[in-house]
Amino acid sequence: MYKTFNDGMIEIITGPMFSGKSEELLKRVRILEYAKLKPLVIKPTFDSRFSNDNIVSRAGIKHATYNVENVSEIYELLKKDKYKAILIDEAHFFDETLVSLADDLANKGYLVIISGLDLNYLRKPFNHMAKLMAMAERVTKLQAICVVCQHAASTSFRKVKSNKLNLLGDANEYEARCRKCHIIGEKEKELSNK
Repeated sequence: MYKTFNDGMIEIITGPMFSGKSEELLKRVRILEYAKLKPLVIKPTFDSRFSNDNIVSRAGIKHATYNVENVSEIYELLKKDKYKAILIDEAHFFDETLVSLADDLANKGYLVIISGLDLNYLRKPFNHMAKLMAMAERVTKLQAICVVCQHAASTSFRKVKSNKLNLLGDANEYEARCRKCHIIGEKEKELSNK
């Protein structure tokens, strides 16, 4: 599974909301723990939807995590134990500094696994996630099911009115949609605003 692990590597798990990104990340945590490769598990302080101190998948799987405001805090956490891997959930909530941090940690021999949205609610790339995907040795892009037409969904459609890029929410605020249904939904929102 991780051929280049001893040399360090970056792996990205991405896709829209409701595609199982956190669950896939938690699967990696279990595999690493089974192999006795101690993982450092991180999530942003901003994401308090399901728990403040756990990554929780929608399937109810959870794992204890460190919450950080800024990714530079990861360097201090690495001093606490002999970690072999760093796993970061909801990475789209961090900023551009995540790119250089992930690269640096992989260069130092760590396995860095990052999970997060690749596109924002307008179907535009989260810039640092796009850079990380380009740098990564491995990218897993998941899909959800479009709630409108039941085809493969690659976007997160925001149902509520807000121009904030990072709006914390779940099923009340967002839906998984295919490209076509996302475009239709955005046009409907525009018409309702007139």
